[in-house]
Parts: sequence; C-alpha cells; structure tokens
Amino acid sequence: MPVNLNLPDLASLLPVPGVELGVASAGIKKVGRKDVLVMRLAHDSEVVGVFTQNRFCAAPVTVCLEHLHNEDGIRALVVNTGNANAGTGEDGLRRAHETCAALAEQLGFEPEQVLPFSTGVIMEPLPHAKIIAAMPAAIADLKPANWGDAAQAIMTTDIAPKAASRKVMLDGQDFVLTGIAKGSGMIHPNMATMLSFLATDAPVSCEALEAVLRYAVNKSFNCITVDGDTSTNDSCILIATGVTEAPVIMDDGDPRFPALRDAVTELMTQLAKAIVRDGEGATKFMEIKVTGGRDETECKQIAYAVARSPLVKTAFFASDPNLGRILAAIGYAGVANLDVNKVKLWLGRVLVAENGGRSSSYEEDDVQLIMDAPEIEVRTHLGRGDAAATVWTCDFSYEYVKINAEYRT
Repeated sequence: MPVNLNLPDLASLLPVPGVELGVASAGIKKVGRKDVLVMRLAHDSEVVGVFTQNRFCAAPVTVCLEHLHNEDGIRALVVNTGNANAGTGEDGLRRAHETCAALAEQLGFEPEQVLPFSTGVIMEPLPHAKIIAAMPAAIADLKPANWGDAAQAIMTTDIAPKAASRKVMLDGQDFVLTGIAKGSGMIHPNMATMLSFLATDAPVSCEALEAVLRYAVNKSFNCITVDGDTSTNDSCILIATGVTEAPVIMDDGDPRFPALRDAVTELMTQLAKAIVRDGEGATKFMEIKVTGGRDETECKQIAYAVARSPLVKTAFFASDPNLGRILAAIGYAGVANLDVNKVKLWLGRVLVAENGGRSSSYEEDDVQLIMDAPEIEVRTHLGRGDAAATVWTCDFSYEYVKINAEYRT
C-alpha cells in the first residue's frame, strides 16, 4: 500500500472555469476500464509543457512539441493508458496524428489544436482505432466537475489516484488551481514525471506561464525518483484559461506572479510526493537532504546518487542500518574535490558519520528505531558552501520486482 498517502477526496476537487473533462473505456489493456481522457479548453487558453529528455521519446511527446507551436492555440487534450506509443517509429507518429485528427473533427477544431498523451507498455503499436471509437463517449461525458474521474482514468500501476485543488488569491481575487498526476514506476524525471495536468482560471501570458512551470517543475517533479529510470513519455502540462475579467499577468515582474508561482509549486510538490509514496511496491518514504554545497547542482547530484542506489534502497526496505552504502553513494556521485573529512551524515536526528568515518556518538539501537519507521530523513552536510537540495524517493521491495516482472501480463 502507498506510504502514508492521504487519498484525495475526489468529489471535492474544484472545477476550473474553462476546462471540461470526460472519460471513457476503450479496452486498451483491460475491458471495461476507464482508459481514455479528453479535456476541452476554453478559447484563448494558454498551454505550456515540459517533456522527457529521453532520446527515445514517445510519439505523442513529439506531436505535442509540434502542436504547442501552433498559432491558433490548444483547445483539447487526449490521454490514453495501457499503451505508451513509444519505440514505435513512423507508424507511432502516424497513429498519434490520426488520433488528434479524429478528436479535432468531433470537437470542431484543427488537428494541431489537440495534444496527445499516452502511457503504458513500450514498443507496442498504439490501438488508435479503439481510442477513436471511445471518443464519442468521452465527449458526451465532458463536464467541469470531472477531475476525480480523470485522475483515475490516467492511472497505470498506480494504486491510488493523485489529485489536488486549492484557491489562489491574487491581488484580492480568488482563482482556482487543480491538478492530477499519474506515476508509480519508471520514475526518474529530467523535466516532470510520467503524466501531470494542472489548470487555473487565472489570466496568465504564455511567457509568464512558462516561467511558472519551469520553476515549479524544478522544485517538485525534478526532485523525485522511484527507480532511476527516466520514462519515454514524461509530460507535464500547465493550463491557464483566463476565463476572467482580471488583467493578464504578463511576466515575472507582475506583483501577482510570485503568489501564483508558489501556489503551482506547492501543488506540484504535493503531487510529486504522492507519486513517490505510491512507488511500485514502496514501504518506506525517504527525504534526502543535502546542504553545504557549492551550488544546487552538486547538492542534487549527491542526493540523487543516494536516492537511486539499489543498495541503499534495499537496505531501507529491510530496515537494515547498513549506512556505509550511503557514504559510498556520496563518494561516487562525481562531485569534484569533495573533502570527505568535512562531510557529515545524519539519519533523522542521529549523527551517523563525520571526519571521514563513523561518528563517535553513533549507537546502532538509536538508528534502528529510525530505520523501522515508514518515513525517514537522510541529511548530508558537505561543508563547502551554502547551497542545498532535497530529493524524495522510496525503497525497493520484493513487490517492486513482482510488479515489473509481471507488467505485460
């Protein structure tokens, strides 16, 4: 089960003016499962996104990058689970384009105004005929208060849906911010995570929305790892419908910009942590903090080395204080001229290592109590600067192997 994950009250998710969502079953992998999501956006909505850096990026990622440059704007999104449409070559691109064209025809838009997203098995042909056949049902289901169904429709190996909502006050006026995400395995983002969609009715220019998204992603989705594998399909989309009479936030110099940026970052962080808590087979949630670095890059480099180490992750699963594995990961992280004699390592409140070795105050019984807990903080101070970074991860369990060994069955 997910680690201390508070399940969202899906019925309480706030509708975003200018966004309608509809779900349907295409039977892509399981008959009867809701596996297609359609989102229809208000005219003149601003839409920005960040995507995987995996060179074998999926066909829908390529198509999204093309369509986001469309001058007429984005009016719809279509998402399918059960098939990633990745590693499918020109045929995959053709099927993604045909999916967009079919939805555009049914909604009265141009194909370039549709963004496609897929998640599931890699290197299998996209059953786009099934997706197209399910579109009328998804369109008939379109309604603003459908974020909960949407969060469930985009799940793959997720045990729990990930969704959150809040109101954001900007210069005395309330706006809505709602988001959903999916992801449980193949999580080691270099931009965002498997799939995430957030929307607000705040009026924001494309330039300002891009700035919000990139800041928020780097503080949230780019700070998590489950297994060290960067997906072929990672996509994070931020939508601003601007269905309001308020003046547009044009750039980061607008006094309303910080409040919007921080609200998006907070919501994305909540979704990102939920992904780690629901990591495939996870039994422990770990926060890896690195302080005292020369810059954030080297701090995150060390944090990720610890967070994705199979030896560290399996030790935490076993509640085994074999903490030399953490020192080893810090040492091979590749930070130049790191003076190990200045490095300090804590597990929770317990100082584990200093001066190049075990702390003189170390008592394994104290550490064992921390290792037995479902949530654990690992903190490292490098002693070479003022920069810091935090990464969130989970352990490796027997169940992780089982889930991925049986993924296609």
